[in-house]
Formats: sequence, structure tokens, C-alpha cells
Amino acid sequence: MPFTSERMQLLAFILIYPVLWIISILPHHVFYGFSNFIYFMVYRLIGYRRKVVRANLELVFPNKSKNELNGIEEKFYRHMCDMFMEMIKTMSISKEAVKRKYHVTNIDLLRETEKKKSILIVCSHYANWEWNVSINNYIESKGYAVYQKINNSYFDNLIKKIRAKWNTELITQKDTVKTVVRNHQNHIGAVYGMVSDQSPQVKRAQYWKDFMGVKVPIFNGAEALARKLDLAVVFLKVSKVKRGYYQAEFIPITLAGRSTEQNEITDKFIELTEQQIKERPEHYLWTHRRWKHRDKAPK
Repeated sequence: MPFTSERMQLLAFILIYPVLWIISILPHHVFYGFSNFIYFMVYRLIGYRRKVVRANLELVFPNKSKNELNGIEEKFYRHMCDMFMEMIKTMSISKEAVKRKYHVTNIDLLRETEKKKSILIVCSHYANWEWNVSINNYIESKGYAVYQKINNSYFDNLIKKIRAKWNTELITQKDTVKTVVRNHQNHIGAVYGMVSDQSPQVKRAQYWKDFMGVKVPIFNGAEALARKLDLAVVFLKVSKVKRGYYQAEFIPITLAGRSTEQNEITDKFIELTEQQIKERPEHYLWTHRRWKHRDKAPK
């Protein structure tokens, strides 16, 4: 029988899944030793998106020397490879293990807030956002995470199954609004996690602001929902303590979205994200073309 797209997806899944599973259960020293190898291949040998990374760093850190930028770049690639490996580790890591590796310092803030209303947790592509879903182990409300659907349906279902282990339901960006509104109308308390530093399409951009000193379109969907439905908004700051270990802190932006001024929530999110990046720039995702629309701002 001819190989259809569906069969090709299944074949890819059958071939790749066992490899990923074996990698996920490797002992700590072997696991991160393999990450070192990936780093050598990706950075030293292939040079994956090095031009994009360097252009981004030079753009937002114009006063840093070449040596400083080289140092940030190298540390970033090491962290990125660790992050990629830790995404795979999610397949097999236990709840007890992830609590040791991903420590939340002030979970009581979330627990107290969820008793009063639904919460939007906003974060950036910083440190380890993949393990953010483990926060749902500490709360009682239904947890949702906005994600980008994978084209291969078998891997997409696998990701959903893995996230379900953390009591998290994945929703696509296009389904986010209707899910939040439906839960609100049915008086269902929930916690929604959103990575909110993406670059929106220029034609859909409603707000432009300086981000790391460069004017770009800013995604403000979280603010629109919070102001419409009077949701609480909390920024999730994640710091890398050491290799394989992270610390998370919740920083309140507002406990009453409806009481905020236009762009107040978005501006605070950008401010907190910038502070985080400036503290340890090597832990931000520099391979994304976050500033690609900088020359298209309206006059």
C-alpha cells in the first residue's frame, strides 16, 4: 500500500518515540553529557541560527563588547540544548522529581488567588517554560496551557498525554478565548498559562511598544481577556539555579483585570520580562526572530 501522509506520521512516531524515551530515562550525568554533545553539534558544527542569535544580541545590547556578546551567545546555546533535553525528560520524570528540580517559592499566592477568581499566568520564553505545567500539581483549579499544535498528530497526542500527567489541558491559541469565556460563563474557576512574548502578525498588531529598546508589535491577548472578564494576572518568573534546577516565583500584575487602564497589564508584563532578560540574558530564547517587525511600526 502507498505511504499516505498519515502513514508517514505514524512511521516517524514509531521510529523516534523509543529513542526519545530512552534519552528521557538516562542518568543525570549521562543525560547532560548528551546535552553537551548536542551543543557541540548545534553550535560548533552546524551553527544553528547563529546569525539570528548574534543579530538579536547586537540589536538589544548595543553597548556590550564583542567578547561579552560571545559569552552570552555560547552560554545561551548550552542552555538551549539543556532545555531541549529537559523537554524530552518530561516524558518520564515523576511528580516528585520535578518538584525537586522545579521549586516554586510562593505557591500560596496562587492558592489564595484561585479561591477568588480565575487566573492568567503569563511568562516569556525564558529558562524552562516546559516545566511550568508542573505548577498544576499544587493547585485545585483546572489548569490550561496555550500551545502550538504539532503537525504530526501522533506526537501531538503524546504531548497532550504528557501534559495530562500534570493535570493540564492543552488548548490552541485559536481556542483560548472561547475556552476562557465558556468557563467564565459556567462559573468554572481555572488557571491559564500563556507564553506571551510572541511576535504577532503586523496586520493584527494592535499595540506597539519598546521591548529591550526596540519598538515592536506586542501580543496583548492576555490583557484583553483579563479586562473583559475581570481575571487576575500573575507573572511567572523562572530562574535557573544550576544545571537541571529551576526556581519559580509568582509576581502579581493585577488581581482585578477590569480595574486596570488600557495597556497597563501588557506594559507591566514587558517590564518584568525585560528585567528577567537583563539579569541573565543567556536564558532567553534568542533563536526566535522576536524583533523582525521593528521597521514596520506605524508612524
